[in-house]
Amino acid sequence: MDELGWDSCDIIIVTGDAYVDHPSFGMAVIGRSLEAQGFRVGIIAQPDWTSKEAFMALGEPNLFFGVTSGNMDSMINRYTADRRMRHDDAYTPHNEGGKRPDRAVTVYSQRCREAYKHVPLVIGSIEASLRRLAHYDYWSDKVRRSVLADSTADILLYGNAERAIIDIAHRIAGGESVSDITDIRGTAFIRKAIPDGWREIDSTRIDAPGKIDTLHSPYQRTDQKDPETCSSNTEASDASVQDADVVQVVNIFPSSDVQSAKNEQTYIRLPSYEKLRNDPVLYAHASRVFHRETNPGNARVLVQRHGIHELWVNPPPIPLETDEMDWVFDHAYKRVPHPVYGDANIPAYEMIRFSVNIMRGCFGGCTFCSITEHEGRIIQSRSEDSIISEVEKIRDMVPGFTGTISDLGGPTANMYNLTCKTKEIEESCRRPSCVFPGICKNLITDHSPTTKLYRRARAVPGIKRVAIASGLRYDLAVEDPEYVKELVTHHVGGYLKIAPEHTEEGPLSMMMKPGMGTYDRFKRMFDKYSREAGKEQYLIPYFISAHPGTTDEDMINLALWLKESDFRVDQVQNFYPSPMCSATAMYHAEKNPLKRVKYKSDKVFSAKTKAQRTLHKALLRYHDPDNWALVRTALKKAGLARLIGSGKHQLVPSEEAEEKSKGKPMQGGRRALTQHTGLPLRGQAPKNKSPKSKASKKARRRTRLGS
Repeated sequence: MDELGWDSCDIIIVTGDAYVDHPSFGMAVIGRSLEAQGFRVGIIAQPDWTSKEAFMALGEPNLFFGVTSGNMDSMINRYTADRRMRHDDAYTPHNEGGKRPDRAVTVYSQRCREAYKHVPLVIGSIEASLRRLAHYDYWSDKVRRSVLADSTADILLYGNAERAIIDIAHRIAGGESVSDITDIRGTAFIRKAIPDGWREIDSTRIDAPGKIDTLHSPYQRTDQKDPETCSSNTEASDASVQDADVVQVVNIFPSSDVQSAKNEQTYIRLPSYEKLRNDPVLYAHASRVFHRETNPGNARVLVQRHGIHELWVNPPPIPLETDEMDWVFDHAYKRVPHPVYGDANIPAYEMIRFSVNIMRGCFGGCTFCSITEHEGRIIQSRSEDSIISEVEKIRDMVPGFTGTISDLGGPTANMYNLTCKTKEIEESCRRPSCVFPGICKNLITDHSPTTKLYRRARAVPGIKRVAIASGLRYDLAVEDPEYVKELVTHHVGGYLKIAPEHTEEGPLSMMMKPGMGTYDRFKRMFDKYSREAGKEQYLIPYFISAHPGTTDEDMINLALWLKESDFRVDQVQNFYPSPMCSATAMYHAEKNPLKRVKYKSDKVFSAKTKAQRTLHKALLRYHDPDNWALVRTALKKAGLARLIGSGKHQLVPSEEAEEKSKGKPMQGGRRALTQHTGLPLRGQAPKNKSPKSKASKKARRRTRLGS
């Protein structure tokens, strides 16, 4: 501030991460975007939260405090999936843990209030995004209030909030009170009462069995009016997923008015926080309603009662256009950590040091993932010129660059420039996923813009190699063999990570992930193009254990598939219930919010106890001697003692064999398919049919592909 001649800051951003001036770090993006608008921005990184003094280091801001937990949710950053405290933090110098508090947004906000009570307080980041409504909190095992209520902030921004934060800054600078700023998309705030002129759609109760008047449903299937909408894609849709008659209109008015009413004149009332904290099934219902209101083209305002106040959540922000994305990423980032850290290693920075973010958003809709709840499902892509310009900046500016771009990606590596075929269809769609249970016929799956980008990037002078490290959506990739060939031939360094997540239909349906038939199809293409390129390359699949809907039988089948495929998984991720995800609602309520929720609907099994979760994780690491005793006990309990032994179709050695082997890992084997469990498995050929019959051949093929 002294060097710049500033006597004060207009805006002060408080963040839980070390400050890295790079477009992969949220506080840098927001700070540089506000700076480009002429505001004087100060940043307080990882302050001591035990008193208010650290929050007064830059003085009182002229406009407002902006509070963020950082690039990660502070609870996920601090604790493992088993609720054990981590002792490291990739966003902190020297990977040191404990440099941010639990629930950082709330704690930082309270300290800002103590420092300067009258200064407006704006909260954001993924932690605020995923806690904008009453939400199930895995760490306390209860439903908590919106973070707005706990933090006492004036306004919450969710999603990628460049447009919203700039608008708020200009309006406060123009003399407008923060309490009067109620019309910005992607914001939430507290109101004492509902303003006049708004129609309420009541979704506070689970519908009782019986006929529902479809005219009063905001979730009426759009194919009833337009045969070209996504919902009309009966080839890839499940009626039970699409039908969502879960609301009742309070103020009855003519059906023509219902159909013509503008979304901004209508709000949906969700069950109150007080009701949700005592009713898990109602929570699943509320989660279903919420996820149907995530498309910026048709989402309505959500209102939720918290005590005597109304939590008001405006519709999601309109996605940034390409030129706006370019503007955000073309700021004068230094692309290095702040000099105050010296030579300290910041692991998160090292990971993205030579990478380029080419897009935002994800339309996959995976229920365990929070990308859609935060960034939205509409893909926002940068221009090719902007991306190449950043590649050149890395080459010319970043210390230690040796010629390899570590990643051209984003939330998903291969969704760059993939869109709906028309804007009208996109804005009317309420499908939670564009690729589940099948790829929507209205989705453009042409990867040629991505292929062209890859080729141009690797042709930049001084660039020796361009790697792709972001997660690959292989069910989309197989739709464009030319893309797969480019990827495999030039952008895989021996190993490619992909995420089938599971092999069994039950868990996959709860995850909204494709079956293993698609994995096998991609693997054949991967192997073919690797051979043609003269390269020995391998797929590294990722799996989740203990996901809602996963039984012990499912995990045994997955373990057998791993052995048959000669995979020995080193790192295993137990399901982590992050706030607001659909899978988290499944975990908490043991109901499926992808379908109409009823009190008497089928129960979704969730591995919640430590013993269950440990077993599921151990089955993924069947080859680890430390897990053999646990797996043996589980197999005996399931009546599958035949899987105990040293044969190629068996999972773990007997106690006697283990003693003789002195803990050496088992040898892998082929053909250890799921039929060896003796369980009633999908696609298994009936025993009374001839092995050579067409029916049994087809059944064996389904079993082999896992579809």
